[in-house]
Amino acid sequence: MSSGLDVLHCDNHLLAVLKPAGLPIVPDDSGDESLLDQAKDWIRSEFSKPGAVFCGVVHRLDRPVSGVVLFARTSKAAERLGAQFRERLAKKTYWGVVEGQPEEDGGELEQLLWKDSQRNRVHVVRSEREGAKVARTSWRVRARTGSRAWLELTPHTGRSHQLRVVCASLGTPLVGDLKYGAPVALSDRSIALHARRLEVDHPTRHVPVVLEARVPELNVWRATRDT
Repeated sequence: MSSGLDVLHCDNHLLAVLKPAGLPIVPDDSGDESLLDQAKDWIRSEFSKPGAVFCGVVHRLDRPVSGVVLFARTSKAAERLGAQFRERLAKKTYWGVVEGQPEEDGGELEQLLWKDSQRNRVHVVRSEREGAKVARTSWRVRARTGSRAWLELTPHTGRSHQLRVVCASLGTPLVGDLKYGAPVALSDRSIALHARRLEVDHPTRHVPVVLEARVPELNVWRATRDT
């Protein structure tokens, strides 16, 4: 049983948790325990529910990314939350620590992204290509510290690796993100990208639900804790 689940919010329809970097959200080919497994175990134990437990996945984070993850505890919540994410009504805020310094203090970037599924890598393409999708992201610098910068990123679309590509496109790859240009890995093989805040409309009460997750303890996040 997974007693280490960090629960941020729980009610009859929602379960929000802090995902540590390195943990897959759903089971994959690695065979490693997933965040979904842990969430189901926690619900089963917390509410004394024997047998199968419903826990709906309504959005995802890349394996090396940390932060807020929201699960649905009922099929009604799963349907309504899924619609919010598809229709871009869920408000997401990420923090990232990048190598180097962006030239500007902020802006909005619109890109056409194409995913090479075989290599699990996303490319910016300049013209229409089968499977390419428009991605739009707002970003701003929150602090500049030496050779690195702390960015706040707001995705207005939900494309694969969107924020990782944005940071690389600015000439400042996320710390530890070897796939998109970082020079060295972090000690835990994570990347310095964190889903800091998520706001959704409660699926039954129709009031805002605001969820925030603290940053990891790694030194790379020190500047975000000092402000």
